[in-house]
Amino acid sequence: LWFCVKLPISVRVEINLLLMAVTGLALVTRLYGIHFPRAVVFDEVYYGQFLSLYMKQVFFIDESGPPFGHMVLALGAYLGGFDGNFVWNRIGAEYTSNVPVWSLRVIPAFAGSFCIPLAYLLVVELGYSHFSALGACMLLLMENSLIVQSRFMLLESVLIFFLLLAVLSYLHFHKARNSSFRWFWLMICGVSCACGIGVKYMGMFTYFLLLGLTAVHTWQLIGDRTLSHVIVVQVLVRFLALVVLPVIMYIGFFYVHLTLLYRSGPHDQMMSSAFQASLEGGLARITQGQPLDVALGSQVTLRTVSSKPVPCWLHSHKVNYPIRYENGRGSSHQQQVTCYPFKDVNNWWIIKDPGRHTLVVSSPPRPVRHGDIIQLLHGMTSRYLNTHDVAAPMSPHSQEVSGYIDFNVSMPAQNLWRVDIVNRESDREIWKTILSEVRLVHVNTSAVLKLSGASLPEWGFKQLEVVGDKIYKGYQQSGMWNVEEHRYGRIKQWSFYFRTTFRMIYTKMSSSQSEHKYSSSPLEWITMDTNIAYWLHPSSNAQIQLIGNIVNWTIANLALVVYCLMFLTYLLRRRRKVEDIPQDSWEQLVLAGVICVGGWAVNYLPFFLMEKTLFLYHYLPALTFKILQIPIVVEHLYIHVLKSPAQRKAFGVVILAVLCSVYVSYHNLSPLTYGQPALSSDELAALRWRESWDILLRKR
Repeated sequence: LWFCVKLPISVRVEINLLLMAVTGLALVTRLYGIHFPRAVVFDEVYYGQFLSLYMKQVFFIDESGPPFGHMVLALGAYLGGFDGNFVWNRIGAEYTSNVPVWSLRVIPAFAGSFCIPLAYLLVVELGYSHFSALGACMLLLMENSLIVQSRFMLLESVLIFFLLLAVLSYLHFHKARNSSFRWFWLMICGVSCACGIGVKYMGMFTYFLLLGLTAVHTWQLIGDRTLSHVIVVQVLVRFLALVVLPVIMYIGFFYVHLTLLYRSGPHDQMMSSAFQASLEGGLARITQGQPLDVALGSQVTLRTVSSKPVPCWLHSHKVNYPIRYENGRGSSHQQQVTCYPFKDVNNWWIIKDPGRHTLVVSSPPRPVRHGDIIQLLHGMTSRYLNTHDVAAPMSPHSQEVSGYIDFNVSMPAQNLWRVDIVNRESDREIWKTILSEVRLVHVNTSAVLKLSGASLPEWGFKQLEVVGDKIYKGYQQSGMWNVEEHRYGRIKQWSFYFRTTFRMIYTKMSSSQSEHKYSSSPLEWITMDTNIAYWLHPSSNAQIQLIGNIVNWTIANLALVVYCLMFLTYLLRRRRKVEDIPQDSWEQLVLAGVICVGGWAVNYLPFFLMEKTLFLYHYLPALTFKILQIPIVVEHLYIHVLKSPAQRKAFGVVILAVLCSVYVSYHNLSPLTYGQPALSSDELAALRWRESWDILLRKR
């Protein structure tokens, strides 16, 4: 239903009243009471930590996703005047007065709201009626899981918004062949794809779907001989908008992230020493004023350039290798040398001149240059870094690296190392603190000191194995080291021990991850056999649960099956030269399937290959596309399958009954969606429609 107004200056304004109405309803269902509860809800405890770091401009890296999503949430916090001072330590913790709860949650709520009009426009753009578009909106409006995920400081609603915008923009571009705005829509598609990937890496699934669709349409375009003179330009513009632009924007997100966060933070060790030194505080504070040139007698810590599996420092401690390993192989029984992922006093080494006994820097200092032969003496135990023809404990094809102990056996010291500066600009370049990437080559065996990446057993305290690699070839970061902390030793060694008697205390995280109580498998998502308790009131049964509208999920599964059956039937019959529907309707159905069924598949099936902990909310992007294909299937059945008026009338009654059932399901689950009103234990038990649902009942 369109409403037109002609102003005196001949400006024509068109307002789609249906679109305005569903947008208003979306804003109401997503924004109503978002300040409740005034407590940390589920993953707000996770995102909130990054939010506080943004507000304090403290550097961090979230390994699970790119930074743009965090920046979107930080924008709401910034506009609300949040100072970052809140301890995000547990779900259910009450927010203090300085936390602007409404501002923190409003951007995801707006994103979730605007997904509804985008869905309306997308269905219309696919060539279906406004009534079908309205039906899609009503189903999404009453989808409890999407409402819950939109009302809190979470990112799924923002992700879905950009995915729908990207698809809609591409369809606008594809269909507006003669419009002057079509290239604008292609640019919007590229920007939306970049933003979707920038929010969560899951956005890549839909991005690849659109790239595939673009490739097919471009191939068809190449076959159009009427466009031969502009075909190269057409292909180039598509490449720039959908490949180059998203890449530039993705890199730009990290540039902005690193520009905003200039203070040292908890994740510094994940970055290179040079980057850490650029941050205010932290390593920059430690390394400020330290010598640049590494000299004979320098006291240093050596950090591996590689960050896999974790950044770590060359380390030794007063514990020897076992005489025999569990597999029966023997060792040298000399002192263990490892790579330790935390700063520690046992990470310090002295660069020694093999021809002199002194352990101090001369005056003037004698710098270490590329090609020089040195010894590395462990500061706390006085053992020389050594390697020999003994198999490493976890990597038997490589040599063991040890702190040499003379046991009066036929195993002489082999502790000479050649300095190989990989990023040198001249053959006599001086070894620089932080800047130089150095390969330490064993003089006797030509083995390279290297981090193998394997973890040692309990006898090695689960630290990382360091080996001598004799078959080392090419540039490998695991064999590169740089001096991070550095000072000139101008005093006797015993004084060095005295000055380094402090230790930095860290809590070592267990390498094994326990399964989360509410984690689930992708198979459980299809029939919604799982849920997530987001929040529970401390004294009543009021709670918020991520539970979907079970009627929606059921008819979405049914519509998916019906679409697949229709598609296969039409495909086989068309192969037999039997055309049940016109060519335009067939192409319309195929395109709708690529977008909706394809959107569901690419956002769902990859999770079967993932080993990460999965939750029900990972299914929400796929669910959105799956719901969109419901009205498409319904309209196709109504127009092309049901022929008689009686059939169509009966089908209309069924559709009305289903919509009423969707509303009843939405209404009944609303107390678990909005967290109010609080229900009694009996009322909550009545809502446990599946035995597998974990609805919390408080015993009085």
